[in-house]
Amino acid sequence: MFEKLGLYLQYPFVRYALIVGVLIALCSSLLGVTLVLKRFSFIGDGLSHVAFGAMAIASVVNLTNRMFLVLPFTILSAVLLLRTGQNARIKGDAAIAMISVGALAFGYLIMNIFSTSSNLSGDVCSTLFGSTSILTLTVREVWLCVVLSVAVVVIFVLFYNKIFAVTFDESFAKAVGTNADRYNLLIAVVIAVIIVLAMNLVGSLLISALVIFPALSAMRLFRSFRTVTVFSAVLSVVCAVAGIVISVLAGTPVGSTIVAVDAAAFGACCLAGVFLRGAL
Repeated sequence: MFEKLGLYLQYPFVRYALIVGVLIALCSSLLGVTLVLKRFSFIGDGLSHVAFGAMAIASVVNLTNRMFLVLPFTILSAVLLLRTGQNARIKGDAAIAMISVGALAFGYLIMNIFSTSSNLSGDVCSTLFGSTSILTLTVREVWLCVVLSVAVVVIFVLFYNKIFAVTFDESFAKAVGTNADRYNLLIAVVIAVIIVLAMNLVGSLLISALVIFPALSAMRLFRSFRTVTVFSAVLSVVCAVAGIVISVLAGTPVGSTIVAVDAAAFGACCLAGVFLRGAL
């Protein structure tokens, strides 16, 4: 098995997949804890559907670099989703459902009407489940992922205290002078960037699992926000690497394999949490 893995690692596309997988897993886990605690977990699902719609438009107009359309479109939708979710008439979960379902349906309709591809079903499957896109990354896409991932990590570290404040008690944060709306907007924009990056790894339908599973797993074992965040990041990276390696060796879809490993890790953390509480 190790000989076979060493043989595969000689190919650049496998190394690119591992690099991008580690970076995306790290970024998605950092804000996953915040989204779970703020009960806004499905924002990743909503934005991933929006990104699918933008990807469909980019495919129809034959953009060579789809990121230039998908990224700003998803960020704009994140801002719109945040503003709509604060509307007394349209609650957060309803806003997510409205935007995500509409974007998903619109994207698939556009791809059916205007697509010039001879394999429409394959294109849709790859976009939704990330079946092969992670293994066809170019050097430019890898560097773009590195730059955006570094920016996400730096933003999280610099504004860690503010993100912590608006996560646990937004009303108190506003009372002491913190501009909570600004930091909520920052969180939404960063999540939009992560969603766009993660589409190449697990596809638009599985992104929420990449954001939520590591955070929930860490919460089964720890209580401190900092400890949960650190463990979530480490676990997410380990699961991503394991999922990619298993996918390469077994020939299974990359995105689904990573999510399956994340789910198995969550089950193991639940059992470990029960055992530790029983031991105490």
